[in-house]
Amino acid sequence: MTDATEAMDKTETLGWLRRISGDLATATLQRLESTLPWYAEMPPARRSAVGLVAQAGITSFIQWYEDPGSTPWIASDIFAAAPRELLRSVSLQQTLQLIRVTVEVTEERVAGMGEHLREAILLYSREVAFASADVYARAAEARGLWDARLEALVVDSILTGEADEELPSRIAALGWHGHGEVVVLVGTTPAQLDVDQLRRTARKLGVDVPIGVQGSRLVLVVGRTHGPSGTADDSSELPFAEIAARLEPGFGTGHLVLGPAVPALVDASRSARAALAGFAVAKAWRHAPRPVDADDLLPERALAGDPLAKQTLVDRIYSPLQAHSSDLVTTLWSYLDNGRSLEATARELFVHPNTVRYRLKRVSEVIGWDATGPREAVILQTALILGAIGPDATRRRPAPARRPR
Repeated sequence: MTDATEAMDKTETLGWLRRISGDLATATLQRLESTLPWYAEMPPARRSAVGLVAQAGITSFIQWYEDPGSTPWIASDIFAAAPRELLRSVSLQQTLQLIRVTVEVTEERVAGMGEHLREAILLYSREVAFASADVYARAAEARGLWDARLEALVVDSILTGEADEELPSRIAALGWHGHGEVVVLVGTTPAQLDVDQLRRTARKLGVDVPIGVQGSRLVLVVGRTHGPSGTADDSSELPFAEIAARLEPGFGTGHLVLGPAVPALVDASRSARAALAGFAVAKAWRHAPRPVDADDLLPERALAGDPLAKQTLVDRIYSPLQAHSSDLVTTLWSYLDNGRSLEATARELFVHPNTVRYRLKRVSEVIGWDATGPREAVILQTALILGAIGPDATRRRPAPARRPR
């Protein structure tokens, strides 16, 4: 067959394809409705959008058959006819099913028109499949970048305490499954951060973890999740300290500080403030565990000027003891000033050592800290000093005014 004959045959085939393109589109939509349940269940507007894609695919094939060099434009030719929302409502698997049905209908209609046309249809369907995968991959990548930016914004707003009424909607857009109490975990960023591994570990522990990376600092907002039945499973009953210990391998070397639990996500900034303040001074406790509770660093935080730590020490230690009995405060002062010696304390107070023991036991029962331990003694003595100073100790001091140059 000469080149002229081949060109004439192709021209005739193109004319015939253009004439039947409308019938092909109609037959394709009928086949879609009869063979694909998801298409039949779609709202009319979305079915119409899918029909536009099918029609665009047939038209694009005719254009491609005329000029195979137009392959790079396949994706834009076909998917430009559909609204952007269609990518969210139709999955890649469903798109490939759409392509298969369209190809089957076209093959049936062009049967007997020559092997070269059938091969062209198969080649074109392959190109469309790859183009579809590329479209969905780009959409997924864009979605992933948007989610990462939104996640960073959520974590940053919690850390800075600027959370507002938009925080719940933003966190819901990320697919947050947390319910109830929330804590903030602050540590160092490892050289090779494996975010996926952190999320897998969190899921196994029954928690959800928005993650934020701020330079050398890695921040996790940890919230418990619930199963489909609405009740927490066994793993979600783990205390937050145990959850933090199991997440610890995902952090870099250095200190790891766990903020106190707060009732809900909107209160997470309080946990974040404590965790950040603790992380800043954790090096001052030579034998600090990893992870360490931010409240175990109250003395260091108070010395660094953290007003929240100062107020916490007074509220949890000095005020309850003062309200319960002034004798407990006096005994604790004397015991700590005398190097935690029972005999020296008893001599100063003119009481029996057993009386000192009884009062120290009452101190532990009232506030939950044991004065006989070295670390607890530091915490209690700091609280007594702040309580004795009075309200000025916990008041946030204004920044000094700058002098005009």
